[in-house]
Amino acid sequence: MKARMTQPAFLIPEAMKAMMAFSKSAYVEGVPTGLHDLIHLRVSQINSCGVCLEMHARGAAKAGETPERLATLAGWRDTPYFTDAERAALALAEAVTRIADKGDAVPDDIWNEAARHYDERALAGLLISISAINVWNRLNAATHQVAGTLGF
Repeated sequence: MKARMTQPAFLIPEAMKAMMAFSKSAYVEGVPTGLHDLIHLRVSQINSCGVCLEMHARGAAKAGETPERLATLAGWRDTPYFTDAERAALALAEAVTRIADKGDAVPDDIWNEAARHYDERALAGLLISISAINVWNRLNAATHQVAGTLGF
């Protein structure tokens, strides 16, 4: 396996700085840090980004995430390991990631369930987190970045 090119954000320092700041801005009150890890993992599963899967799985495990939750994240709907608030955030992450897969990108039922668990600032943090990981995934996938080679 070999990347097509250097990861684009590594080539353009201004982009790296902006993307890191954008990603960091998602960490707001009302969104547990561990939830960002779960969102990043789930979105990276959908987008098949090996770099981000490895990085966020390691980070989540290091932060204390349980093996059961990490192993069953792709099937979160069918496991007892996630809270209602986490389920709402994961459903939102999937809808935003698969935005073109349906007529209504984020259906009202998904939005309303997320809004039931998170205030507007926390929802903003979730949306920024979801959007940021999608950007990272797309840069890595387009350039065939290889897990374990970026030094994250």
